[in-house]
Amino acid sequence: MIAMITIGIILLASLMLQLKQPRSKEKQLAALLPISKIEGDCIISKAGDITFCFELTLPEIFSLATEEYEALHHVWGRAIRVLPTGTVIHKQDWYLQDEYKADFEGNDEKTFLGRSAERFFHGRPILTHKSYLFITRKATGRKPSNSAISNLLRPAMFPAEVVKGQALFEFQDRVGQFERLLSEGGFIQPRRMNAAELSGDSQKAGLLERYCFLLSETDAPVMEDITFKPEWKIGDKYCQMYTLADVEDLPGMCGPRITYDKYSTDRTKFAIGFAAPCGLLLPCNHIYNQVLVLEDPQKTMKKLETKRRRLQSLSAYSRENAISRDATNDFLNEAISQSRLPVRAHYNLIAWTADRHQLKELRNQASSSLAQLDANPREEIKGAPQLYWSSLPGNSADIPDNELFDTFLEQASCFFTQETCYRDSPSPVGIRLVDRQTGAPVHFDLSDWGVKTGLLSNRNKFIVGASGSGKSLLCNALIKSYLEQGSHAVIIDVGNSYQGLCQLMGGYYFSYTEENPIKFNPFFISDGDVLDTERRESIKTLLIALWKRENESYKQSEYVALSNALVGYFEKLAAEPSLFPCFNTFYEYLQGEFMDTLRRQNVKEKEFDVDNFLYVMQPYYKGGEFDFLLNAEENLDLLKTPLIIFELDNIKEHPVLLSVTTLIVMQLFISKMRKLKGVRKIIVIEEAWKAIATSGMANFIKYLYKTVRKYFGEAWCVSQEIGDLINSPIIRDAIINNADCKILLDMKKFVNKFDAIQAAMGMSDKGKMMVLSLNRANDSKRKYREFYVDFSGQYMKVFGYEPSPYEYYCFTTEEREKLLVQQYTAAHNGDMRLGIKALVADLEAQKN
Repeated sequence: MIAMITIGIILLASLMLQLKQPRSKEKQLAALLPISKIEGDCIISKAGDITFCFELTLPEIFSLATEEYEALHHVWGRAIRVLPTGTVIHKQDWYLQDEYKADFEGNDEKTFLGRSAERFFHGRPILTHKSYLFITRKATGRKPSNSAISNLLRPAMFPAEVVKGQALFEFQDRVGQFERLLSEGGFIQPRRMNAAELSGDSQKAGLLERYCFLLSETDAPVMEDITFKPEWKIGDKYCQMYTLADVEDLPGMCGPRITYDKYSTDRTKFAIGFAAPCGLLLPCNHIYNQVLVLEDPQKTMKKLETKRRRLQSLSAYSRENAISRDATNDFLNEAISQSRLPVRAHYNLIAWTADRHQLKELRNQASSSLAQLDANPREEIKGAPQLYWSSLPGNSADIPDNELFDTFLEQASCFFTQETCYRDSPSPVGIRLVDRQTGAPVHFDLSDWGVKTGLLSNRNKFIVGASGSGKSLLCNALIKSYLEQGSHAVIIDVGNSYQGLCQLMGGYYFSYTEENPIKFNPFFISDGDVLDTERRESIKTLLIALWKRENESYKQSEYVALSNALVGYFEKLAAEPSLFPCFNTFYEYLQGEFMDTLRRQNVKEKEFDVDNFLYVMQPYYKGGEFDFLLNAEENLDLLKTPLIIFELDNIKEHPVLLSVTTLIVMQLFISKMRKLKGVRKIIVIEEAWKAIATSGMANFIKYLYKTVRKYFGEAWCVSQEIGDLINSPIIRDAIINNADCKILLDMKKFVNKFDAIQAAMGMSDKGKMMVLSLNRANDSKRKYREFYVDFSGQYMKVFGYEPSPYEYYCFTTEEREKLLVQQYTAAHNGDMRLGIKALVADLEAQKN
């Protein structure tokens, strides 16, 4: 025997409220409650039924393709078939309207933009979802219920023997098999509920109490009247019920999925679950009950055969009888020929509102949602009390027999809701995004979670989107999020997309203008850094690149001579702390002390022509054309600076400046990659194709994408040029193949070229369906853009990025808006935070 501990149901002891039928009769709910007790985390009814209770974690909405819905449908069918005759399967889905509650605790620790986002989303209406599953074994000898005799009117009408002994063991074993089969495939995760979750306590309402009074999980336990006449009210909530309980109510056809027209195109059909209109697509408070009764197939077939013969004898008197006979005959033939499992089914939807004036709108919403299934919803009036009562967890065996219709398991399970809301990533790092439906904030980790789950083998990213698709806003938000979590980022940009972010986060911004040309100092060694072999090699590579043409080779003796020169120069710096390290002092060292060293060593001109070297390098010495380039005296501590941006727009065609800058970038990021232990390093190449088209940079990119993962690093490439994506061998071979995370933004402009894009990225048809659905049904009242995320073709999802006004004006790339930000910043003594605050306040005042 199983050791079972009886747990008293607080609901029975504490809720001495009035359940009102006619005004002249009032009954106590505690006396009517059909639940006897909870033992071993099972609900035991007064009629002797035993119920195992589960909470289900379902797939997220808009994340499955047609094939996956069919696979999920098959999982349900295979799992239900292991349950014995007499079992009642009751799936109950709760959809409750709520508001997003911002986290204002520890506000001082949040960043300026983080606080603004919390305020922006606080109070946003959202729809929450919980899915429960109740597996009930009817008591031995239990008589079927009907609308004439309900335990709402007479509790415990049919005393029966509770399932126990060997029968209980067998049923428990079958439920265990059901649970394992349901979890196979990775779509659904069932979790057994415990007694505390079912019964609750004085501080928190349990599921039974929540159902009786339509409470949310956060509501405190309350006692409220339940009235069915003249209108159905539970406390201050006005309720309505709609049922699918007759064959005439049902659609002509059903399946595991339907096409969601809002996200579909003429090239793709976007799939959602068949019953999704009864779930998350219905934007009101409601509970959707789905009940299946597994009766003895042989008895069912015998009953239907008897019905067919009766209809046959009456078919001559009525065409309706003849049609019913043929339908019954077809049902029997299909059951036998295709080994179908006959079941009895019932579906009802309970919707409610606290505002009586919204009842008409509620009726329209519920009716139209059911009508999307091509069903004929019936508003239940007289039968609502009993159906509400029989849908109580643990009481589904009491559903009236006349409210059930005959069907097959395959068809009945099509009416199960299969999706839930977006879920947060179980990871401390990530970015705040929004879901597609309500704009509810979602925390999502684009890097570590995928690696931990095995979906990603590296953290590299490839981001592509047309101009105006929100690409720069998203990238700014991603980098800001990573910087706040302690990462370092090096960005190669063309177009000043990150100027605002750099100013706000206090990074280094390298750009070229005639008044303030771009400056570096590869000779400067910051505190805590050392001149290791890697640093010397990077300086030598830079010097040789400036000395020799790209197609001109160097001799080994020249390489050795430069090595010796660097060693001698840094020894001189160590001996003379007052000497400032830069190219000017290095050049002077070569002219003086190193020249003497070469003469003493009798180094011939053919081995190292120092005069030629000095002549070629003279433009970089003071007074030369590029004397600014390698002699910077500010922005020197690059290794320890979290954010460094190289803006190449004004030098992308300049052979010298571009070459030096790309070499500095390579040296800098490799230095960060190898020396910053335990720190995430990110390099972002944004539209800088001219830079990476050089042979040296191309080889660096190939090396980087294959190696950076070993050093807790990420390499990102961002593009809006589809031709680059399709035609560039660097992107195709080095970047796409080694970037496990791919992010695509709006592709409407390239819909006719998308087959080539799909082939280049190795994208599945499911991915194509999702990408082409981007921004097709956006809420015009909100300012956001959607994007598609692909983790190695195994995980595909669409999110939205919706910046707060503060974030928007920090990240915007629109010139007019950037000028506004600069004007307001200048008016507030260069404080960008105060400038953006004032700008947003003025814009809101104008709007109001």
